[in-house]
Amino acid sequence: MPMDETFTYRVPTDMALDCGDFVQVPFGPHSRIGVVWAIEPAREAAPNYRLRDIAERYDCPGMSDALRSLVSWTSAYYLANMGVVLRMCLHQPGIETPLPRISHYSQAPGASQAPRLSAQRKALLAAFADTDLTRNAALELSGVSAAVFKSALDAGLLVERGSQEQRPVAEPNAQFAPPEFREDQLQALNALHQATQQGFQVSVLDGVTGSGKTLVYFDLIARAIDAGQSVLVLLPEIALSAQWLEQFKQRFGVAPALWHSSLTTTQRRQTWRAVAEGKVRVLVGARSALFLPFPSLGLIVVDEEHEAAFKQDEGTRYHARDVAVMRAKLEDCPVLLCSATPSLETLVNAKRGRYRHVVLDRRHSEARPLTISAIDLRVNKPEKGQWLAEPLRTALRETLEAGEQSLLFLNRRGFAPLTLCQACGHRITCDFCSSWLVLHRFRQMLSCHHCGLSKPLPPQCPECAAEDTLVPCGPGVERVGEEVAALFPQARLEIVSSDLLMTSQSVEDFITRMTQGEIDILIGTQMVAKGYNFPNLTTVGIVDADLGLNGGDPRASERSFQLIYQVAGRAGRFEKPGRVLLQSYDPEHPVLSALVAADRDAFYAAEIEQRELAKLPPFGRLAIVILSDPDERQLQDLCRGLAERFPASQGVQLLGPAPAPIAQVRGRFRYRFVLKSGLEQRLQDLLSRWLGPVKLPNSTRLGVDIDPISFV
Repeated sequence: MPMDETFTYRVPTDMALDCGDFVQVPFGPHSRIGVVWAIEPAREAAPNYRLRDIAERYDCPGMSDALRSLVSWTSAYYLANMGVVLRMCLHQPGIETPLPRISHYSQAPGASQAPRLSAQRKALLAAFADTDLTRNAALELSGVSAAVFKSALDAGLLVERGSQEQRPVAEPNAQFAPPEFREDQLQALNALHQATQQGFQVSVLDGVTGSGKTLVYFDLIARAIDAGQSVLVLLPEIALSAQWLEQFKQRFGVAPALWHSSLTTTQRRQTWRAVAEGKVRVLVGARSALFLPFPSLGLIVVDEEHEAAFKQDEGTRYHARDVAVMRAKLEDCPVLLCSATPSLETLVNAKRGRYRHVVLDRRHSEARPLTISAIDLRVNKPEKGQWLAEPLRTALRETLEAGEQSLLFLNRRGFAPLTLCQACGHRITCDFCSSWLVLHRFRQMLSCHHCGLSKPLPPQCPECAAEDTLVPCGPGVERVGEEVAALFPQARLEIVSSDLLMTSQSVEDFITRMTQGEIDILIGTQMVAKGYNFPNLTTVGIVDADLGLNGGDPRASERSFQLIYQVAGRAGRFEKPGRVLLQSYDPEHPVLSALVAADRDAFYAAEIEQRELAKLPPFGRLAIVILSDPDERQLQDLCRGLAERFPASQGVQLLGPAPAPIAQVRGRFRYRFVLKSGLEQRLQDLLSRWLGPVKLPNSTRLGVDIDPISFV
């Protein structure tokens, strides 16, 4: 429950309890699941003070000391209620339910000679002729109904031979298909193996795209499996990682256990229980998997550790990379951070010697170096109403004629980000957010990407009622797709964005089509930058390399470099050479210059220097406080009062209040404070003193973001 306090209950004399046990307790008129946080000797209660008994202890493994310490640390660091953090450990019902058992049956002696057997019973018994079967297997082989099976069992024609526990996945085989490593990969492995023998140690596997980082850390996973330990692998978007899962299966013979939001309640309950009982060797999950009750973690891997998707942006705003490091410390196990474009925080920690830094700077033997060039749109202007300059069109044509694949990247969903009235200049905006509505031509709808509002494109301007004056402005992936279809009518096109591929199965189907060469030109958003391997993809075009470079976000340059670098790395990953073309109105920008020069280290060095001069993370601390309310006047008054009550603190700068960059979302106005300090200050203590006594109106919401990633 959303509260920080603990509650005291009496332990019945016939109940044995340990710290961490899950129990059922009366709480007001209800019963609740609780966790035993501490046990104290019985003492005389104060007069008129009656303790209630714990009702029941659940028959399942309790929370380890390390996991309970992680809950306490996460609550204190991110200023979240302990009850809310605890819910992340328990947010699936039925933890008391043991893993299901599967029974095996065989044909009873003499059953096939029983008189008056129906045709269905004969078919069922025939399925058991030479083997024991589970109920479901027998039904599938014989084609009879469940009622026929039950009647045969009741009649004594079938007998149960035993049962076994059903686990979410089979155990991976560490020796199933070990790969052959290059010399540089072996050197990296030796360094990482040394690190993983020392208990808690943070290592960074920093490798260029296509260098084989995944195969390297698979070897670390294999060693942990052989040692009887559990491994947790975090991926930024597990539902989009079909290729990674297939690679795991090829290496270890079976798929890993999964943990993500698309699992059913039954799957989550069974996986949670199997993890708690130590029956899951390798689990691959999204950020919430960090709070699963592993009894013996031997390794934590955070793949693509730079990804913003590891930051929870609502509720408890934790960063999974940082929580993974803390969990590894509490478990005294190694943690590996992997990326071709590490975050500045990770690189600085490596340079300071806090993390072990292991580098893979070669693509695999068949791959050739990428050729990256910039197209100056001031010189090579696209035709009016078009978005692809002639050099990029030529590259697409050459790639198509060579029978190879191309990728056009634009991190903007839909057809156009703005619809404008040519008569009065009115811009169609969301009814509930301070943002434009995005035109989705495929669905003929205008949509808000903040609150989800969708409505049909109106026949006339909502402001001046003029007809046939609404025009789309700017490109989205659908509009680029329309241009490409007109240029290359013979090409097989596919557009990929989160609006169009909404399930893991649809993503798998797309990967299959791309891998099998059924797509000539792929047009996509950042979904296509997720580490895919497409052997025949040789040309990548960045339609708008300037997008995201400017604005008030201190991480804009870093994030843009990482995204473009990752997209560029999709080209030429095998024996065919790859080329990348960046369209820009500012090709001299430091981010684009570093990409064209293939000088990643120079970009990072310059960015680190700028951050240090500005005392921005990782050389300083930031926290954001956002308040929202449907009543803007009330919100303004509240924010002014908060600013006046801010406790003076040397070395801490308070910026604001000011409207947030997206000033209204879902009908709620948003105002923002930004706190900035040096590394020596602890902003959490100051925030607690400042915000703790505040009594908010019922309509007001307050959120605190420690170490923010997003500044909107």
